[in-house]
Amino acid sequence: MQQTFENKPVEKTKKDAKRMSVERIYQKKTQLEHILLRPDSYVGSVEPVTQQMWVYDKEDGLNCRDVMFVSGLYKIFDEILVNAADNKQRDKSMSIIKINIDVENNTISVWNNGKGIPVVEHKVEKVYVPALIFGQLLTSSNYDDDEKKVTGGRNGYGAKLCNIFSTKFTVETSCKESKKTFKQTWYDNMGRTGDSHIKPFDGEEYTCITFMPDLAKFKMSTLDKDTVALMTRRAYDIAGSSKGVRVFFNGKRLPLTGFRNYVDMYVKDRVDELGAALIVVHEIVNERWEVCLTMSEKGFQQVSFVNSIATTKGGRHVDYVADQLVSKLIEVVKKKNKAGVAIKPFQVKNHLCLFVNCLVENPTFDSQTKENMTLQQKNFGSTCPLSDKFIKQATSCGIVESIMNWVKFKAQTQLNKKCSSVKHSKIKGVPKLDDANNAGGKDSIGCTLILTEGDSAKTLAVSGLGVIGRDNYGVFPLRGKMLNVREATLKQIMENAEINSIIKIIGLQYKKNYSSPESLKSLRYGKIMIMTDQDQDGSHIKGLLINFIHHNWPSLLRHNFLEEFITPIIKASHKKTQLYFYSIPEYLAWKESQPNHKSWRTKYYKGLGTSTSQEAKEYFSDMQRHRIPFKYSGTEDDEAITLAFSKKKVDERKVWLTNFMVNRRQRRAHNLPEEYLYSQSTKSLSYNDFVNKELVLFSNSDNERSIPCLVDGMLNERTRL
Repeated sequence: MQQTFENKPVEKTKKDAKRMSVERIYQKKTQLEHILLRPDSYVGSVEPVTQQMWVYDKEDGLNCRDVMFVSGLYKIFDEILVNAADNKQRDKSMSIIKINIDVENNTISVWNNGKGIPVVEHKVEKVYVPALIFGQLLTSSNYDDDEKKVTGGRNGYGAKLCNIFSTKFTVETSCKESKKTFKQTWYDNMGRTGDSHIKPFDGEEYTCITFMPDLAKFKMSTLDKDTVALMTRRAYDIAGSSKGVRVFFNGKRLPLTGFRNYVDMYVKDRVDELGAALIVVHEIVNERWEVCLTMSEKGFQQVSFVNSIATTKGGRHVDYVADQLVSKLIEVVKKKNKAGVAIKPFQVKNHLCLFVNCLVENPTFDSQTKENMTLQQKNFGSTCPLSDKFIKQATSCGIVESIMNWVKFKAQTQLNKKCSSVKHSKIKGVPKLDDANNAGGKDSIGCTLILTEGDSAKTLAVSGLGVIGRDNYGVFPLRGKMLNVREATLKQIMENAEINSIIKIIGLQYKKNYSSPESLKSLRYGKIMIMTDQDQDGSHIKGLLINFIHHNWPSLLRHNFLEEFITPIIKASHKKTQLYFYSIPEYLAWKESQPNHKSWRTKYYKGLGTSTSQEAKEYFSDMQRHRIPFKYSGTEDDEAITLAFSKKKVDERKVWLTNFMVNRRQRRAHNLPEEYLYSQSTKSLSYNDFVNKELVLFSNSDNERSIPCLVDGMLNERTRL
């Protein structure tokens, strides 16, 4: 198929738009024009922003809230305010600063007494000094870097920037030396200069700056509430950080008597985790450094001043003080950190709320806004050695306790990662576990996990399962003795395979409250049965497992969650009669009451491994006799378990063992039989009885094995060898 093409005339391309001339592309601006064109390089942003800041509201006082403000406007006000405070360093007799903000007339004034500006003509520039330093750019008294000054000015922009961003800017000053007063006004962003007025003067010196900010340049129409609240807070800053200066705001004196009094405004009505008022630690280190410290619950917080400048982002002066505190606090925390959680300096720092007021020689900042001080510590011109008294108070003001609570929380979080919040019918990765068929299913509450002392005991239990079945019984062998979790570190617990396996098999979750019967349904097993040798080490294994559950899930003990499977220590046989004894005292009592006991054949069971498979089946056939539940009888049970395993109970444990030995000696002296637990009538056992009648035997024996003999200095167990 052929295509036909229509011939059309080619359209001419339109000419490109007229290019900009080289002169329009490349321009030169005066410095004044450049400041107005690119204000962010000098005073910061001229766009309104919203952020959380400390402000002073008439109704609420000092508070931290979301504030919409323009940082450029805030900065030009601050430059004038810091200039007034700087005068205190030039003239120690200066004692008053007056700040007035007239919102209705858009007028701000800052007045200070003390030494005024020299009212003399500058011989080089041929203008009066006040006109030079307030009306001409790059003029300053701070250019001599060899002179060590502790003032806020540095680059020669400060007050001029306020003039440039004002529609009207007036300087008034008086000078005793020249006996003259000076007054001059600039208009239209320092574009037009009024006449200077110089008069004779014979009175007290002062300086007053009055300006009307060019709100249009800051995209504002009036001095709003947030801006005034921020400026008011700066008035309080000056009152708190300038020693010996009374500050008046809109005609009223601010009720502050120093930096410590100023800090109270921040911590007023704030409480710690227990509801107690925050403790503030304070020290005037020397003439140039003053520090306050309290606890923070919202990460590291700081309020700091360098030569009356509010360094809202901190800087090296804050780091210098904070590093000293952190190094001392971390030493204390490490000693208390029994959980073994790795603690880094920044984590300790996150619990500090630090207030620093200092004077630094020729400070440097990362921008003209002066929010972050960058001068290296070696050039501060002074040091801030915190005293031992201050450090001691810092460790007892609640910060260490707050850090330790965080450590416990972190430890708990790490432990929770080892647990599963979902019940599984099948689990993997647990060697040697013979799981019950119903474990993790709808009937899991009726399942019992048999924890045995070693593999040989597991073999015995598995033989017994041939009698009672595997639907509701699982078996898991313990390797030796469990960890005493009450005194173990987090690292020890997390790396303990035995503990992690038990938690996984049972389906336990750390810190979960198992008080209600409904909560037990989340477990894979409804009970744990402990099956150990009937000797003292077996008693210790039982005790350690009881301690493990009691320390982490005390509510489980109230549900009769734990039980033990007892096996005989001695079997006496005569013809077809067989008698089983579960304690030596019980056997001895029977032996004394049996005249023909020599005709009986006795078998001593050294451990579970010496029982035969047939005997195992006999044990499990009579579960009512061999299965002994632990029953919670009240707070005396809690106290008994804690007594046996807590390091804090060392002294009480000494008394406990002493009383046991005295009682045993007295019983022997009176030919009384020793107390024992597992008689024919024993159907259940309280934790208190277990600790005081069975576990105490291990504790006493352990002492005897550990204390060297007075005669040869050898341990008891070595002497026997």
